[in-house]
Amino acid sequence: MSINRRKFLEQAAITGGALAISPLLAKAEPPAVKRITILHTNDVHSRLDPFPMDGSRNQGLGGVAARAALIQEIRDERGEVLLLDAGDIFQGTPYFNMYKGEPEMKAMQKMGYDGATMGNHDFDAGLENFATQLSHVQFPIIICNYDFSGTVMESKFQPYKIFQKGDLKIGVLGVGIELKGLVPENLYEKTVYLHPIESANRTADLLRKQGCDMVICLSHLGDKYDDDKVSDEILAKESFDIDLIIGGHTHRFFTEPRKYRNRRGGDTVVNQVGWAGIQLGRLDYSFSGYKKKNLSNAHTVVIGKKTRE
Repeated sequence: MSINRRKFLEQAAITGGALAISPLLAKAEPPAVKRITILHTNDVHSRLDPFPMDGSRNQGLGGVAARAALIQEIRDERGEVLLLDAGDIFQGTPYFNMYKGEPEMKAMQKMGYDGATMGNHDFDAGLENFATQLSHVQFPIIICNYDFSGTVMESKFQPYKIFQKGDLKIGVLGVGIELKGLVPENLYEKTVYLHPIESANRTADLLRKQGCDMVICLSHLGDKYDDDKVSDEILAKESFDIDLIIGGHTHRFFTEPRKYRNRRGGDTVVNQVGWAGIQLGRLDYSFSGYKKKNLSNAHTVVIGKKTRE
């Protein structure tokens, strides 16, 4: 065999081996990190304007104009953003007394909310009024433990919603507080309250089976109580597939999210941002290693300023 022929065969063997190995190397390379930012509010209670500059603790804080600017700033920075609300959109200022929720809904639509659940005060002008105000928004009202059969809300809500954010599928469900004894019966009419833990677990399981990378629960149960009343804390501990609970009702300003060990031995995170639109919750998640979740950053952002410029 000539020297040239021998060199050719040796080179071919080396090249062939490299080609055989390269697919294995490509397969072993971890996928790119995916990121999503969850922004959230709760218990805004018709607070469209900032608190007046009257020397009070909350003077200058809140207001939809400042919130909208902050949300847009984060969207420009982060890209994939999900904006959610945990209920009690209505009641608390003359805006609701006069307009029954129309400006609140229009403001949320303008800010680009992706979804919201219902709080007890959202029933304050009756079911028919709430259904009417939904004509001003395109985002869904998400709740899985109220049976609205035989009411005007029967076809105007969703038990869950799946959002496609880039390569990520984010499932969102909602649960509400028991209405009996809290809301006059004539306002919620034939609405039937279903057990929130059973409803949430059943819905979360459905979302997992549909391939969701993350499951979020919008909750208006309240974060925790001194008795055994169902709360976000109990729901987190009894959940199987819920990654994040965005809470409301108890008006708690969390200094940081709370983590609870769920029934699968993993973490379920709970967060809440007080009331009146004073704060915006922000949770930055990264997905790496074949979509393994990691809460990489969590903080609340104060909306507005306490002093005039």
